[in-house]
This record gives sequence, structure tokens and C-alpha cells, in this order.
Amino acid sequence: MAANDINSVPEEDELLSISEAAAIVRAPVATLRYWRHQGVGPQGFRVGRAVRYWRRDVIRWLQEQSVHSGSGGA
Repeated sequence: MAANDINSVPEEDELLSISEAAAIVRAPVATLRYWRHQGVGPQGFRVGRAVRYWRRDVIRWLQEQSVHSGSGGA
């Protein structure tokens, strides 16, 4: 995220650890690590040695999966 992009993060958004993101997705942490390695899954990024996710990105990714799987409604 560029320095000027920090102002575009909504105040209500939350920074999640990989464990917290895995809990939302209801997948093992190892699965999220594998998805990152493959370049799929919710968008994550490194802060130092730790991987972090914005909650909005995890939710957006889940919604996209619902639409792509054909179960997104009418």
C-alpha cells in the first residue's frame, strides 16, 4: 500500500492476522499459506515477517467466491 493510500482505508476496517483471516474463511491457516503461495485466496501482505489481511479484502474475496461458484443468488 502506498503512503497516500493509508488515507483510503476506512476507519471501520480491521487488520487481521493469518489466524483471524483463516477463522473468517473457515479454512486452516496452512490453506491460507498455500493459497498465498499459489497467488489465490484473499489478498494478504507482509508487515515485517507477519502476514496480514484487511478484513474488507477477506470479505470481498468470500463474496467473489460465492458469485463465481454459482451460489451467489438470482
